[in-house]
Amino acid sequence: QVHLVESGGGLVQPGGSLRLSCAASGNIAGIFDMAWHRQAPGKQREFVARITDGGSTAVLDSVKGRFTISRDNAKNAVYLQMNNLKPEDTAAYYCNADIRQIGDSGIYPYWGQGAQVTVSS
Repeated sequence: QVHLVESGGGLVQPGGSLRLSCAASGNIAGIFDMAWHRQAPGKQREFVARITDGGSTAVLDSVKGRFTISRDNAKNAVYLQMNNLKPEDTAAYYCNADIRQIGDSGIYPYWGQGAQVTVSS
């Protein structure tokens, strides 16, 4: 069994910063791509950032220069540093990881429980 636990969400003023964390635990043989998505009320869930097991990154155009994704393989963790936050960043943020379990040849996506980020004055 594998599960991902998120932390670091909260309420922040425009221009402020938050750092989201997501740690995977359980019967893990290997973790490949890790990513963050977000979903605002009444809107579709959208991709925010991704990092490969080799460290290559990609981010949504609207957050370039403000958000940075990173990972710590020793801790099975992925992070999202969010700077200069804007009201339009308000959403529930979900981490995702492609994981192979011990004793299983397949690689499947797992999701965190979600962390609410609210940017408001």
